Amino acid sequence: MLIAGAEIEGESGLDVRVAGGRVAEIGRGLARRPGQSVLDAAGGALLPGLHDHHLHLLALAAALGSVPCGPPEVRDARALAEALTAAPARPDGWIRGVGYCESVAGSLDRAGLDALAGARPLRLQHRSGALWLLNSAALGRLGLDRGADAPGVERDARGRATGRLFRLDAWLRERLGGEEAPDLAAVGRRLAGYGVTGVTDATPGNGAAELRRFAAAARQGELPQRLVVMGARGLPEPDHPAVSRGAVKLYLAEAALPGFDELRAEIEAAHAEGRPVAIHCVTRAELVLAAAALAEAGAHPGDRVEHAAVAPPDLVALLAALPLTVVTQPHFVRERGDDYLREVEPADRPWLYRCRGFLEAGVPLGAGSDAPFGHPDPWRAMRVAVERTSEGGQILGPGEVLAPERALALFTTPPEAPGGAPRRVAPGEPADLCLLACPWSRARDELTSDHVAATLREGRVIFSRGGEGPKGAQPAP
Repeated sequence: MLIAGAEIEGESGLDVRVAGGRVAEIGRGLARRPGQSVLDAAGGALLPGLHDHHLHLLALAAALGSVPCGPPEVRDARALAEALTAAPARPDGWIRGVGYCESVAGSLDRAGLDALAGARPLRLQHRSGALWLLNSAALGRLGLDRGADAPGVERDARGRATGRLFRLDAWLRERLGGEEAPDLAAVGRRLAGYGVTGVTDATPGNGAAELRRFAAAARQGELPQRLVVMGARGLPEPDHPAVSRGAVKLYLAEAALPGFDELRAEIEAAHAEGRPVAIHCVTRAELVLAAAALAEAGAHPGDRVEHAAVAPPDLVALLAALPLTVVTQPHFVRERGDDYLREVEPADRPWLYRCRGFLEAGVPLGAGSDAPFGHPDPWRAMRVAVERTSEGGQILGPGEVLAPERALALFTTPPEAPGGAPRRVAPGEPADLCLLACPWSRARDELTSDHVAATLREGRVIFSRGGEGPKGAQPAP
């Protein structure tokens, strides 16, 4: 392929020849070779393809076929009841909702859901991903009123299930008897439309079965992105070149933190496999424990802290003393910032989802969407990293703002090194590219995926706005 008339790193009028999946040549007036397709960049900025360093592919695929039950689509109890009443049942008869938060209708239990959703079985996922809410019909189907049980099923003083299930995704899937495989092709198309050429799946429960599913999706073209898969210890090496094994994912929850020695041993066992760790931390206590355990175990190249949602200066200093990376989600400032202003302690508010503070302390920083628990569009995250504004117009952490170029770099660093040097469009580099429909001077002021004109992975067009472009282009989702 020949990409004609692109802007690269501020220099306009450049042509890019792609061969063998890599950038072969960059220059002016490059001649089209026989059989070579041409993509007219029309002066648009040509960027490295974006890499989402933290999302959950299967959960995102399932969410795309579920009922939105939280902001911005649903904001109050009446809207929630209307959404659930209008929702078509899935083939298994269930209603599956996602994205619920307490600002909509409070802390729901089975009785509250019965009043909202009636007698159809309903499972409603909290936006944190840590909690499922079930109505009475759902609890009956799962046998939770007839003796079935699992750790994490909340019960009242009489022993009756309240409908609140904590961290029971795997158990729930098993009790449901397996669900229809979610449509990863829809996810792949959507991400390609944002200019995303690679993702890191950060689901802690990923095992051999999930790895086989992802490799099959890559082989069949459902997922055109490069894929790094985190998961448990013992995760085998993938059998597809576009899929690689990532860090051991360790999930910390303040309500049930492991002992210090237990966490240190988990880190050491992962390192003994030759794998880094990625530790989920959204509270001060979780971050303190993770930093201390990493310091004691000895940080390994590639070790990561996911989220670091509350990181005051003293904890940032602890992280800076270790060779590790933080992967953050700045768009939560917009999506959840107004809730944070109501619910988070005032002393913690300046340190929420920091950006500049990490970089100034020398902590490598990358970003991910955490989709489906955040919006999957990385351009939204970039814009919030620049503006730091909540949906209600409140500014959180004004000292954490980034320049647009630095915000872009959160998603252009290498898959295996989220905080490393940003990838470049240069000869010899993989032709994983994002072409914008305008120069960077305009794109930097708007930071929107609406400007993505085409996405290429290994020189093959996997998305083209409006379906135009060389053969192989995909229409906009």
